[in-house]
Amino acid sequence: MAGLLDPFQLKELTLKNRVMMSPMCQYSVWAKDGAPNEWHYVHYISRAVGGTGLIMIEMTDVVPDGRITVHDLGIWDDAQIPAFRRIIDQVHSYGSKIGIQIAHAGRKAESPELRPEAPSAVAFSDRYRVPHALTTDEVKRLVEAFAEGARRAVEAGVDTLELHGAHGYLIHQFMSPLSNKRDDVYGEPTRFGVEVIEAVKSQMPSGMPLMMRLSATEYTDAGYQFEDLIKMARVFKEHGVDLFDVSTGGNAVVRIKDYPGYQVGYAAELKRQLDVPVAAVGRLESFDMADSVIERGDADLVAIARGMLKDAYWTNSAALHLQKTVQVPEEYFRAFPRWFVDPETSQ
Repeated sequence: MAGLLDPFQLKELTLKNRVMMSPMCQYSVWAKDGAPNEWHYVHYISRAVGGTGLIMIEMTDVVPDGRITVHDLGIWDDAQIPAFRRIIDQVHSYGSKIGIQIAHAGRKAESPELRPEAPSAVAFSDRYRVPHALTTDEVKRLVEAFAEGARRAVEAGVDTLELHGAHGYLIHQFMSPLSNKRDDVYGEPTRFGVEVIEAVKSQMPSGMPLMMRLSATEYTDAGYQFEDLIKMARVFKEHGVDLFDVSTGGNAVVRIKDYPGYQVGYAAELKRQLDVPVAAVGRLESFDMADSVIERGDADLVAIARGMLKDAYWTNSAALHLQKTVQVPEEYFRAFPRWFVDPETSQ
């Protein structure tokens, strides 16, 4: 069985290990007009130095009003490409692969400067504004915006892309009866997601895999259930998704009892039913737990979030704990016992 530090192949993407840096919004107050800045440069490159196999840049929005806050990243303008390329090139120089999670916040836009827009005029909660209900033509234009965002990401040099179809953001909103009350063609829960997948795939090289984050359950009887999500994921797979990044919740105000590994079962079952690679996420910062998720075959990748905020070198810390080889720049070799360093994969 494969382990956490073993390579992983997905189409033409080869990762040196099965650790993924989960996409995490930084809400950096220095972010201007959606372009990543020096904070993001250091933030992502330090995780590449730390040995991470796949780094997923945080939720990056395809139109200005698609942001959660005005401090979020965006990919709606060609002028934003160089700042992303600068990060991507440096991440590659340390032997890591990198993608961008492209998205639209929909009704969860928070900054007063932004207009929330959604499938239907249903607010997320009393704390949020009632969103503008998108017209059919406006939905079609957003599909095109996703395609253009993908084109820019590919031009910036990414190795993969992830669509954010979870946590109550726009694609998820179309999937859910909590937020989609439409009576046009986009009332069908997978229609928008399928069109976005096809549009994005049209801008990607044929060998580049497409990932998609999904919420396995909405934790409320009024929302979709895991069985419904399986059916929707099957449709998304048929239209070109190569790996699902399995999370939960985000489209309803509910209390979630989280604990280490609380979402792994959903990832494992989706993998089993659809025969598709998956990433597991959710309080998996324990090195032994992360390794066991891979060894049991419950997931193909482990996405680490808070663990990497606490330790930029989480992956190499895991390698030392598991007595595997570390993958660090030559300048750091002296800090490790010689038999732990792999000069073939270190940069």
